[in-house]
Amino acid sequence: MTRTQDLTVYYDGTCPICGWEIDLYSRMRGGDRINWLDIATASREALGPGLDRETALGKFHVRDATGRLVSGGAAFVEIWQRLPALRWAARLGRTAPGRWTLERAYRLFLRILPTLRRRMGERRRPASQTPRG
Repeated sequence: MTRTQDLTVYYDGTCPICGWEIDLYSRMRGGDRINWLDIATASREALGPGLDRETALGKFHVRDATGRLVSGGAAFVEIWQRLPALRWAARLGRTAPGRWTLERAYRLFLRILPTLRRRMGERRRPASQTPRG
């Protein structure tokens, strides 16, 4: 990470849904201060300590400047906090009902993701990198 980037977002560049969302976030004001790391092409070293490719492909992760890994719905809150247009969503996501709702919504999303990917035409990836969901 560069000095101005206090968050690394690990995303699956072969997933059309993930790519669309990351493209949207990265173009927002504040998106240039986030390190967007495509786990489909990243080296093992780039993933950093405590995160391997299989785990990263199975669930959404971010790493803050202190090295703390955050996953699932809470990872989105970390992104939203850094994008001025979405700070309101981060504030909601930090409340108890917000955390509960985000995590359940994210778990539901993970269950339907394989179907969505098939319908959107997921870009091919080596069999060793197929997500478990």
